[in-house]
Amino acid sequence: MPKTEVILTHNIVGLGGESDQVKVAAGYARNYLLPQGLAIPLTGANKRRLEVLRQRRAEREAHEFNTMSELSKSITKLTCVVKVKTGDDGKMFGSVTSGTIADELRHQFDISLDKKKIHLDHPLRTVGEHEIELRLHADVKAALKVKIESSTPAPAPVEAADDGKAAARTEKRGRRTDVAAEAKVEPEARPARAKKAEKK
Repeated sequence: MPKTEVILTHNIVGLGGESDQVKVAAGYARNYLLPQGLAIPLTGANKRRLEVLRQRRAEREAHEFNTMSELSKSITKLTCVVKVKTGDDGKMFGSVTSGTIADELRHQFDISLDKKKIHLDHPLRTVGEHEIELRLHADVKAALKVKIESSTPAPAPVEAADDGKAAARTEKRGRRTDVAAEAKVEPEARPARAKKAEKK
């Protein structure tokens, strides 16, 4: 497969950053990178543009670093509250993922953050406070407090009502067993009377 060298004008995940000189398949360059304006062919004139691209990349990275540093300072003071549905025993239905946290940050604090920057070893499955790591930039990390609360009302009054029903059911069952016991006694008494009648 023929390869060609191009200079990237934008960041492309898995390939390189702005101003990088990379070798790619000729068809990939011809059909995608060049028409989309993501790269320029490697020529003498374009090599001179390389310095401008590098300067632009350095400025963009410095701006990103400053923005993310300021964001990390403000975000560590925040507590993101996530409401979830829980069962009677307090266990969550489902889990809280990085996408859920990103949505809550957008709704509560108007902070748009890519969910890939929210680092979770595994989805959160318990109600309470959690501290999660944010990887905002290659050199900037922050910690965010996430409080998971139940949106289901407390089940205490429901349990009391259930206990009352259970007690009522137990009483009914007790009566039924008494009736059954009486019914059992009667057939035994009848044969004795029948025997007395036969003797007469």
